[in-house]
Amino acid sequence: MMYLGIILGIVIVWIIFAFNGLVSLRNRSKEAWADIEVQLKRRYDLIPNLVNTVKGYATHESSAFENVTKARSAAMGAGTLADKAGAENTLAGALKSVFAIAEAYPDLKANQNFLALQSELSDTENKIQSARRFYNANVRDLNIKIEVFPSNVIAKSFGFSKMDFFDLADNDAAQNPVEVKF
Repeated sequence: MMYLGIILGIVIVWIIFAFNGLVSLRNRSKEAWADIEVQLKRRYDLIPNLVNTVKGYATHESSAFENVTKARSAAMGAGTLADKAGAENTLAGALKSVFAIAEAYPDLKANQNFLALQSELSDTENKIQSARRFYNANVRDLNIKIEVFPSNVIAKSFGFSKMDFFDLADNDAAQNPVEVKF
């Protein structure tokens, strides 16, 4: 009888540790996603300033500016993780077109405001990439814990579900950060 109590106590302690481990991994994944959102918001805030700076030099390139504005709005309004990834890919491609336009204007490339925006955007792109790696690592750890035995029993019992990775599509615009060299 005493052994049964000890075994039951060990099982209860294990359940508590497994549950708390799953909660910890889920919360770290959510925190990592919040870090991505902070960096994406920073990029969204930089884009109008960049577009306005380039627009002053290249007024006849309105379709490119409209594409960036539409892509920014779509990215800001994307709901699911898959929609967000697709919208971010589109935005990255639209930003590349703005930087391509800037190549044709030597005065713009020398403009201090443009150079500062270019530097901030490049820094933000690097931070987004880093935050995405951190998020995906946390999601990987959570998903592994949800799938492996015996923690999968606890995960299923308490309704834990796998999270999606924040992956970029297999296209050139998605695989490379916005190129900002001049």
